[in-house]
Amino acid sequence: MKFEKYIFKLKPCERMARMVRPGLTSIQIQEIRDWVKDKGLPSYRADQIIKWVYGNAETFDDMTNIPKAIRDSLEADFMLREVTTDRVLLSDDGTKKFVFTVSGGEKVEGVLMKYKYGSTVCISTQAGCRMGCKFCASPPAGYCRSLTAGEMLGQVTEAGKECGGRVDNVVLMGIGEPLDNFENVVTFLQNLSAPDGYQMSLRHVSLSTCGLADKIRELAEYKFGLTLSVSLHAPNDELRGKIMPINKKYGIVQLLSAVEYYTQMTGRRVVFEYALIRGVNDSVENARELAVLLRKKLCHINLIACNPVKGTGFFPPPAQTVQNFYKTLEQSGASVTIRRTMGADLDASCGQLRRNGQRES
Repeated sequence: MKFEKYIFKLKPCERMARMVRPGLTSIQIQEIRDWVKDKGLPSYRADQIIKWVYGNAETFDDMTNIPKAIRDSLEADFMLREVTTDRVLLSDDGTKKFVFTVSGGEKVEGVLMKYKYGSTVCISTQAGCRMGCKFCASPPAGYCRSLTAGEMLGQVTEAGKECGGRVDNVVLMGIGEPLDNFENVVTFLQNLSAPDGYQMSLRHVSLSTCGLADKIRELAEYKFGLTLSVSLHAPNDELRGKIMPINKKYGIVQLLSAVEYYTQMTGRRVVFEYALIRGVNDSVENARELAVLLRKKLCHINLIACNPVKGTGFFPPPAQTVQNFYKTLEQSGASVTIRRTMGADLDASCGQLRRNGQRES
């Protein structure tokens, strides 16, 4: 199919993104070296370009040790930066919510959180989401497209400017399902951790998935050192299917089998995220069933009081209900914590992000 026929069958936001030049951080680092070789340039030019790309160059003119003719050629073939910060909102608890503009003008959101052990940025992997989880703000805003590796890295670097240069940790838990954007996410992780790339250890990275079992198995083959977080949110198929449509394709048995394969391949403990929804999945009986389900597995359970999202009809349970659920799991011998809610006043907490910077409140 010719490019022109293909491109105009896409959604407008997808079409705009495909028609622009690729970003230098959206391609693999080896591809930059290949470009230099194809241009007949000496190999050391690739090292210089890569250092600028993953350094502090904001424009091609900032690459002062590279001849202008090469800079012009680079600019003709590539973009240097794919993300700009539209605005930054400050929460009462110090959390910062970003509205980022990506290629084609689409807007996505990210969150910067400060902890005693350092700064953590939560980034989006798609403009919108196709998974349809009933408690989340992302699906109702619609799905546009997957983000490029450079658009993901751009969110990291933009947030880093608020931290004096770099963030300490990255979580892929914003808008979108990371494993639904598999190839771009893998390139992002490779560029993020490369010795000549962003140089962040993947032990400082968490990737959250709603449970694409086949992609979990595929991710395991890469043996990344990251933390895999699985959004479970229910101890049985009947309940999970009501709030997470993905469970109709990948049931809990199939999901846990994929997680077991992941831990075998990587040796890494998996985190199961469990959003407590008032009157839905927050009973002591649910906690006991969850404890049996995850018994003897190399995992940790992270409890989250669900954050209110207008239109879902779901609300967080009382604090005592959360404590009862926690104590039931703890007494069963499970490794469990309760996640602290941050940024709720900005709709910046877990499950509250959405594309186009739309606000609930």
